[in-house]
Amino acid sequence: MKKFIFILVAVFTLGLYSCRETTKEKTEDAVESFGKDIEDNVNKAGEKVKEGAKKVEEEAKKVGKEIDEEIHEDDN
Repeated sequence: MKKFIFILVAVFTLGLYSCRETTKEKTEDAVESFGKDIEDNVNKAGEKVKEGAKKVEEEAKKVGKEIDEEIHEDDN
């Protein structure tokens, strides 16, 4: 009976150890995946900001040209 209990405890301990390793690996994989997702989304956001800045710059140039035309336009 003692041997049976010892074997049962040993199997249970090994089972917990295996689960711990699997959980650790899954957690590491999940954290790595989150990191990649964050990096990808930051890069996408940076690209969108650059696109927006270009559009604002283009529109500012157009407005600047219109203002110059109005200033230099004759009243005749």
